[in-house]
Parts: sequence; C-alpha cells; structure tokens
Amino acid sequence: MPLSPLGLRPADPLAGHEEPATAEERIAKAIEEDIVFGRLLPGAPLREEKLEERFGHSRHVIRAALGRLERIGIVTKERNRSAAVRTFSPQDVLEIHDVREMLQRQAALRIRLPAAAADVARIEGIEAEYEQHLAGGNLRGIHDANDRFHDAVFALCGNRHLQALIKSLLELTYAVRTRSLADAEDRARARSEHRTIIGLMKGNDNWALAEICVEHMRSRRDTYLAFLAAQKKPRRPRGTR
Repeated sequence: MPLSPLGLRPADPLAGHEEPATAEERIAKAIEEDIVFGRLLPGAPLREEKLEERFGHSRHVIRAALGRLERIGIVTKERNRSAAVRTFSPQDVLEIHDVREMLQRQAALRIRLPAAAADVARIEGIEAEYEQHLAGGNLRGIHDANDRFHDAVFALCGNRHLQALIKSLLELTYAVRTRSLADAEDRARARSEHRTIIGLMKGNDNWALAEICVEHMRSRRDTYLAFLAAQKKPRRPRGTR
C-alpha cells in the first residue's frame, strides 16, 4: 500500500477499539507499545530472528506484523537490511505536525457546540479511564485511553474522512511520543488539557476548543525535537572536561 511523503497510509474511518485478534496483530501491538513507551528508540533495529525468539512465531508471522507497522509509518524496511524503528528528522516532525494542526483545528471548528450530553458523557467516561490508568502508572492503558479520547472528540466533527486522516497521523507520530508518555509532568499536563477540552465542549466557543486541541500536541513535538538535538551533540572523550 503506497504511502504519502509523510508516511501516511489510508485508514479505516469506521475502525473501532478492539483487542488484537490474531498473532500478527498481537505482535504488531506489542512492538508498537515498545516504541510508544520508549523501550525501542528511533533507529533501533527489529531483527526477525530476535522477534521469532521473543514471540515464538514463524518468520512469516513476524514479517506480517512488521509489515503492519511499516504501513502505519512507524517502522522502516530497506532492501537487504533489518526493519528498524523509524527516525523522524526535525523537518519531518515539523511538517507532520503542521498538517496535524490544520486537520485538528478544522475538525474542532466543525464540532457542533454545545456537544450533546450523551457524547460528553461518553468522552468523560473515557477520560475517567485515562485518569485511572494515570494513577496506576499503567502505560498501556494510558496510551489506549488517550487514543480513544481523541478519536471520540474528533468523531463529532461529522466528517468520517477527516476523522480518519487525524487518526492516521496520530498513529504515524507514535514514535514522536516516546519521550513524553513516561514523563509525569507531561502526563499531568495532558490530563489538565483533556479536562479543558471536555469543559469547552459543554460551551459555545469553537475557537477556544480548536486552540487547545492544537496546543495539546505541541509539547510532545517539542520534546522529540529536543531529543533529536541532543542526539546530534558530540560526546566528549572520556577524561576531558
């Protein structure tokens, strides 16, 4: 399936929250979580033989799982080389987030406010799960509930294709989130911003809602850019000051 220059692949606008059903899906989900939680850093190799040992499945299943992640855009594969966690250049990060900002701003402006009480209650329920996982330090739950929160919010824009594009770009930037998901300060900020989003959905100010939706993703972008900058700094030889 062809990708855009940003690595975007078509998404299913009707896809819901489901537990992985097949071995391929479970392996892809486990590797995805390793990337999101920072256990696999950008550029880390994903050697098939090591994954075979880890998951106890055939090379065919491992390759299929890696193929799923390659289609999302968070894993890269070059001919005659091992797959690897995708590394985004600073320009990639800025361009992808520019597109995300445009899409999310338009989606927020299209939401009919005040949102229906049933929709707000459903989103509040997801946020309650999110905060429960925060309190328990459950990174998998945090990641899952966060994605469902944003998908539920942008589903209210009334345009399934716009919602699908937003979801695709969210998945594409999983690797960008690696440095922030495990950071307590960033998680506290996200919780506060989620609550602000819910509060604004009960009012009539689409512009304020659009602005917080855009601002919400900027800290993770900046954290990843700082990580890339630190990687470029030359290391001092041992024994020098």
